[in-house]
Amino acid sequence: MALELIRAVEQADSSEGLLNAVKALAEAPSKEAIPTLITVLGYNNPGAAVAAVDGLIQLGEPAVLPLLEQLDGYNYGARAWAVRAMAGIGDPRGLEILLDAAANDFALSVRRAAARGLGTICWELMPAEQVLDAQIRAVKTLLQASRDPEWVVRYAAAGALQALAVATTVQPDWLTEVLAQLEEIAQSDETLAVRARAVLAKKKLSPG
Repeated sequence: MALELIRAVEQADSSEGLLNAVKALAEAPSKEAIPTLITVLGYNNPGAAVAAVDGLIQLGEPAVLPLLEQLDGYNYGARAWAVRAMAGIGDPRGLEILLDAAANDFALSVRRAAARGLGTICWELMPAEQVLDAQIRAVKTLLQASRDPEWVVRYAAAGALQALAVATTVQPDWLTEVLAQLEEIAQSDETLAVRARAVLAKKKLSPG
């Protein structure tokens, strides 16, 4: 079944045909689909790329290494979609990619996806001795993202800071800094939605 769906993607002769074929492949929970879904990320077809990302996220952990191995620094479009997929999967092996994308990518949609992804890392999958340092790096990057020129990135960063703090079993030393930044956002951000998100995050994190 998967081979037939893969063949349909490879033989699609129109944008609509490709989109429908990728959707069908993405809905098939087969590891055999991973290479083809990753290849689609490099096509000039945003609809098909979205469907491919959804399929890769659904497949989860098995898609992580293939994504990491095939990230193409010269094909920006494919890399941007791959960042979205890694953010959605939440595997800590994608941490370095998410840190870099959240801080440095020129596309606001990629920075937003990476920031959100930093809040949903499955830390239990990381060696215990590496977690604290990794979380500190994630916090620093999210604090930077919370000052991003684009409000959607700041919004994502506020939510991710909340999620990251909640995910830790011990209140980290950096919680005070996070709360202070959320308070600053709540008081001074130019966008109402971002201020409201910071207020909610601060409320969820404040003791009592």
